[in-house]
Amino acid sequence: MLRFEVSVEDLLRSRFALSPAMDLCFLLRSLAGQDRPLPRAWATRLMPAFQRLCRETELNAALALHTTQSGPNFVAPPPRGLNQTWADDLAMIRATPLEAARHEIATNATGPSARDPRVRAVLDSTDAVSRIAEAMDQAWHELLAPDWPQLRAICERDVVHRVGVIGEHGWVTTIESLHPSIAWQVGGIEIGHFPQVGTVRLAGDGLLLIPSVFVANIAAHLEDPWPRTLIYRARGTAGLWGEQETVPRPDALTALIGRSRARLLLALDAPASTSHLARSLAMAPGAVGDHLAILRGAGLLVRARSGRSVLYRRTPLGEALVAVRAEGSDQHCF
Repeated sequence: MLRFEVSVEDLLRSRFALSPAMDLCFLLRSLAGQDRPLPRAWATRLMPAFQRLCRETELNAALALHTTQSGPNFVAPPPRGLNQTWADDLAMIRATPLEAARHEIATNATGPSARDPRVRAVLDSTDAVSRIAEAMDQAWHELLAPDWPQLRAICERDVVHRVGVIGEHGWVTTIESLHPSIAWQVGGIEIGHFPQVGTVRLAGDGLLLIPSVFVANIAAHLEDPWPRTLIYRARGTAGLWGEQETVPRPDALTALIGRSRARLLLALDAPASTSHLARSLAMAPGAVGDHLAILRGAGLLVRARSGRSVLYRRTPLGEALVAVRAEGSDQHCF
């Protein structure tokens, strides 16, 4: 079991961030068979490009740095906040001093793939950092960049949801909602069935929380240069993996606030932007914006900025209205 000793000051300094580089690493590990398999549709779509990149670029050298339990810090540097971009990450990767990279290469590149002559030549070269960075940049643009706006929106919606939970229920409820294996116990966060064991003291620095669309379970960073970090699976990934999310029929709610506004209110089980709602409900963005303004004016929604997006979520009044509708749909009149 892993335990974080957490003080009130730590909670006040805890914050959320996004990490494009980390999600790229998770994706590459899955495609390489080092992590949980991707959904079949994603694997079928991405595998040909991934295999070509492994043949034509130095991507195998980057993959050789990952073990079943960890990977090098320099290919997934600590993010600064919610506005982190791949360009930010790439600049930090390229700025890695050669000696720091060589230390991580020596620590992590110990598996069979690191003994391949072509891979070894890259890892031992004086320009190893730039060659690995170039391979990861090509992988980003071919494998992840086309989907990143959608994936980023999922992570941003998750953060808005968690911030709302903090405001309404506090940090304990928020922390325990990240994963079933996480529990708050007497001033600390405990994670059961975790590969690493021991006690980590935050010492007033707070905890960095990163939602991810690709992380298989829950992951952690416990050593410098990272702050103490938990990486957890973002809410709302069911649609990403091709799972069907059921949306209740508006029914009686339609009679009260209108069909379009009822659909929008019901769709906001998790925070969402105007553009996301327009795409998912096949509605015109302008119409969605008008309806959201009316719902917000009625006290059923609030909005908050997350990075470059403005996300809407239901207020307690909006939740209550949806809950009453759900209860009513289970009753029958004779």
